[in-house]
Amino acid sequence: MTQPKLSTETLLGALDPPPVGVRNGALHSPFLLICDHAGNAVPKALNDLDLPRSELDRHIGIDIGILGVSEILSDLLGAPLVFQRYSRLVVECNRLYTSPDSIALISDGTQIPRNVGLDDSDRNLRIDEIAVPYHHEIASRLDQHSAANLPTILLSMHSFTPSLLARPSSRPWHVGLCYDADVRFTDHILAALKKMPDIIVGLNEPYGVDMARDYSIPVHAEARKIPYAEFEVRQDLIATPAGQKIWGKRLGTVVRDAYAAYEETRK
Repeated sequence: MTQPKLSTETLLGALDPPPVGVRNGALHSPFLLICDHAGNAVPKALNDLDLPRSELDRHIGIDIGILGVSEILSDLLGAPLVFQRYSRLVVECNRLYTSPDSIALISDGTQIPRNVGLDDSDRNLRIDEIAVPYHHEIASRLDQHSAANLPTILLSMHSFTPSLLARPSSRPWHVGLCYDADVRFTDHILAALKKMPDIIVGLNEPYGVDMARDYSIPVHAEARKIPYAEFEVRQDLIATPAGQKIWGKRLGTVVRDAYAAYEETRK
């Protein structure tokens, strides 16, 4: 099925929110936090992707709870946070633009009607107006750090569902760490997490870094040789403000301890 063409040459209108959010943007820190799936907004022209809002509110549409955690962590570290306001179902900001699944046709058993039959121009509108500005904001900040020869560590924030509807299984981890070749900072994060009682840590669980398809870590961290940590926090632990506060503070302690250990190795 081919979707009807948009009536304008742009996707986002005057009533749509800007795609990129920034918190503590004027602060200077060795850390830059990013949140690819912070929001679940949909451009008004796309009519909620012809989905009930309940679908956009579940994990396929948004990383539940992670924006609240990221905001608390940003405040505790005194570090900028860059986050995406639009749903990953509109365009997946953690996929290379050329990846076939950058605009999903189905997600955890749910078909996405408005994503079927898109032509190149409609795909490009979503990428150019939503994904590109987000990654440009991140890249610009990293470029500024590099030009000033400032220390930089990227913290990529995500959350995961305790169980998939399409493939039910146990996901016992409280937090996962995702990484590829560069584990300079991740190893210190892991050591700090191990000091906390009763926390189950998944190593590249329930997801890892896909260097062939992912965007954020491969492009912004691995390609630039910037140390990083990518967190996946289980959504039932952070679905409420109280849970977000607990995990925001917990990760604040972990990151600060990891950074102190990391700095010792550089002396």
